[in-house]
Amino acid sequence: MHEMSLMGDILNIIQDDADSKGVKILQKVELVVGEISNVLPDALRMAFEIFKEQNPHFIDSSAILEIHIEAARAECVLCGSVYQPDQRIALCPKCQMPSGKVTSGEAFQVLSYEGR
Repeated sequence: MHEMSLMGDILNIIQDDADSKGVKILQKVELVVGEISNVLPDALRMAFEIFKEQNPHFIDSSAILEIHIEAARAECVLCGSVYQPDQRIALCPKCQMPSGKVTSGEAFQVLSYEGR
């Protein structure tokens, strides 16, 4: 489950930034996760809960993780059709060619965090 290491990296980055801003306790994290980013939101939630239990000195026991899902979209470079792929390489539903350029849905980023 690579989400555990991803969450660890996210929390390390947040803690470094929070330290520089005088934030001592993390209360909320907002992430953007793309539908085809190969990151599982439920596994991220589980990892967050584990880190919350292990780091009570930094993560408040009532801290929340909010995940915004970015819809997957692709545009066929051959016929111009815009569609929703179910994976990074998908057949265009109009021309049946694997020529789509993904325009959204691959994101994995911290949108914001809150603390005190």
